Amino acid sequence: MGITATDRNSIVKTLADNPDKIWDVVIVGGGATGLGAALDAASRGYTTLLLEQADFAKGTSSRSTKLVHGGVRYLAQGDIGLVREALHERGLLLKNAPHLVKNESFIIPNYEWWGGAFYTIGLTLYDLLAGKLGFGRAKHISKKEVIEKLPTINPKGLYGGVVYHDGQFDDSRLAVNLAQTSLEQGATILNYFKVVSLIKDNEQKIAGVVTVDQETDQTYHVKAKTVINATGVFVDDLLQMDKPGKKPLVRPSQGVHLVLDRSFMPGEDALMIPKTEDGRVLFAVPWHDKLVVGTTDTPIDDHDLEPRALDEEVSFIIRTAEKYLVKTPTRKEVLSVFAGLRPLAAPQGDSAKTKEISRSHKLLVSESGLITMTGGKWTTYRRMGEDTIDKAIEIGKLTPKPSVTKNLPIHGSKTNVNRNDHLYVYGSDEDALLNLLKENREWGQKLHPDMPYIQAEVVWGVRHEMARNVEDILARRVRALFLNARAAIDMAPQVASLIAVELDKDAVWQKEQVESFTALANGYLLEPYKK
Repeated sequence: MGITATDRNSIVKTLADNPDKIWDVVIVGGGATGLGAALDAASRGYTTLLLEQADFAKGTSSRSTKLVHGGVRYLAQGDIGLVREALHERGLLLKNAPHLVKNESFIIPNYEWWGGAFYTIGLTLYDLLAGKLGFGRAKHISKKEVIEKLPTINPKGLYGGVVYHDGQFDDSRLAVNLAQTSLEQGATILNYFKVVSLIKDNEQKIAGVVTVDQETDQTYHVKAKTVINATGVFVDDLLQMDKPGKKPLVRPSQGVHLVLDRSFMPGEDALMIPKTEDGRVLFAVPWHDKLVVGTTDTPIDDHDLEPRALDEEVSFIIRTAEKYLVKTPTRKEVLSVFAGLRPLAAPQGDSAKTKEISRSHKLLVSESGLITMTGGKWTTYRRMGEDTIDKAIEIGKLTPKPSVTKNLPIHGSKTNVNRNDHLYVYGSDEDALLNLLKENREWGQKLHPDMPYIQAEVVWGVRHEMARNVEDILARRVRALFLNARAAIDMAPQVASLIAVELDKDAVWQKEQVESFTALANGYLLEPYKK
């Protein structure tokens, strides 16, 4: 059934009651990489503990372009191996989490006479690399068909287009379901647990971690055979704890997305612009009844749990959209803007452009035995988890057992979901969520007139999905903050009061929650919103 709110307390209690337990695997980081490793380890039967300093997918893993894809531009760069692996994983993800992943058609408009043949040939290779797990063949379409599918496309100079298929998903919902699946497989998974130092034995080998419960300030010393650093753009923080003064492994690159009303592109197809002024690709993808447009690739010197879009990034996306869409989005019409940081390998030398740094994942083992997984992307999270645990078996001298995640359904897995009803993201949990209305009929009411979410989703998120505060609910359990930041601010007081009842919090807590969430959400708007 998932996990209940009091379960977090009982999970914490198991940690407190077993101070001498030696875990097979301790994972630091609860994004795509960490959760993939936790699920792989637990489903193989290893004792597994995952510690996340904030909420699951709080960082980069909730801020993607919402695509499960092989990476068309890696094909252009000749990275066939990476594309083949990603396309294989894309197929497995559709099979194991069909409630969250869907086959999406993308259109590349051709404004050069040769574009049709050029992209059709390239994308036919893309489909062939997917083998039996293909999503459908690419095909050339006429100018008339492009305009029928994308009625708001700029028709001037348009020759035709190419349609190809890729996957689309909800990133933080998948993270929540992976946490639930890991728990069901026997893992111990905790959010709001920050690792503050590493424990080493007499030979300076990693022997565990020291972690602090962010809610109670209680410190725990955890013993482990292996420790996995899966902290994304924060990998260097843990590597510094391991070996102070170590050269940084990661150079963050920022990707920004703008969210617009669907009127800018009302069809069901997505738009893919193969070459922008800076040589990147840009997507405009229908997502939860809105349009996500992005992304950018801006080298950033520092990392933050709440990165902010730069003015020039916003201008670049608007400028690019203006070339391809009949109606130009204005800053005022942007419903939400979100930024994510990619943990790219730090470039060696000045010439390395971030868009050319390989997106394949890298596995490193420090002298102390600390295992670090970095790079990669959501699409290959399962393969990254498998590779990480294979390495943990070797380093921790664990009894070898094969990975079973290829055919393991993810919590909520359900085919034939009704995507016209927003509750489809709960998959097989949907009926149980609606059952909450028997407890309180009012929970069937909407949280905001402009958004589909109902009060029961807040209660469900706290009881069964480990949500601890307003942001956990509005940013990652339901996606209000990412879809319409103004509406999310309006919803905050009611969400706070629903959580307060579940977690036994007082009016002071509620007020602080609303204030902190409002400040956070204003960072997702180009113009501050005061009610």
